[in-house]
Amino acid sequence: TPASSDAWLSSDVSVATVNSSGLVTGVSSGTTTITYTNSNDCSVTTTVTVNGGTNVSAGTDLSVCSGTSVTLSGTGASSYSWDNGITNNTSFTPTSTATYTVTGTDANGCVTTDDVEVTVHALPSVSAGSDEAICDGDQITLSGSGASTYSWSGGVTNGTAFTPGSTTTYTVTGTDANGCVNTDEVSITVNSLPTVSAGVDQTICAGAQVTLRGSGANNYTWNNGVIDGQAFTPSSTTTYTVTGEDGNSCTATDDVTVTVKALPLITGTTTLAVGTTSDLDGSGTAASSNAWTS
Repeated sequence: TPASSDAWLSSDVSVATVNSSGLVTGVSSGTTTITYTNSNDCSVTTTVTVNGGTNVSAGTDLSVCSGTSVTLSGTGASSYSWDNGITNNTSFTPTSTATYTVTGTDANGCVTTDDVEVTVHALPSVSAGSDEAICDGDQITLSGSGASTYSWSGGVTNGTAFTPGSTTTYTVTGTDANGCVNTDEVSITVNSLPTVSAGVDQTICAGAQVTLRGSGANNYTWNNGVIDGQAFTPSSTTTYTVTGEDGNSCTATDDVTVTVKALPLITGTTTLAVGTTSDLDGSGTAASSNAWTS
């Protein structure tokens, strides 16, 4: 124990400093000689051996997507302990952005620490859109939202119209700017078309009425001003088209041909005197058989 007037000196002042209380600082790794000289110029020398400090590293900062597991591994020491309940070199799933500290201990029992930050990005809120119902043969366009890029199942291209062959559930995978991925589904119901019938073809005589009725759907619309179930008089042979719509608003069409036959034309006149007789000739245009009435 030095007297109050004594002083600590270092024989290697380039690498060590000794204050008046005998605290040695600035000693580099290796062996350093420290000398104490009292007021009587009596000296005592001691050797200090400093072990090299550990160069612990927690690794580089990480950026992951929510739900992704990570593995933190310290380097530069012999053993490692982590805060936040982390086990060295064992995967875990971080729930939020956090800084993790590793404490490394070397073979000499020397300890140092290092930090690593793990940034957790939220997954994108991907939407495939609302479920839809269409009619067989119709086109539909599926467009994802909530991410940066999109890929679809079933060979669908985002934002491009296509014709589904049957009722199908399509899955969209959206990727955001952080490379995080999420999915969503949309169901497209394909309703069959109604089996619409305009009825069988008809043949009528000029001036006769005909009634056309569609079947196989819920309501019907005819061309040429025809009203379903109402009689009308065709002026000439015509093909009529009916459009039938079912309860799913799906439509189909069918045709019927109404053939109009011209009336026979009876020509010629015969004048008779009262009490006389004559033969009548019933020949005429468009008549295949004739019958007389009186």
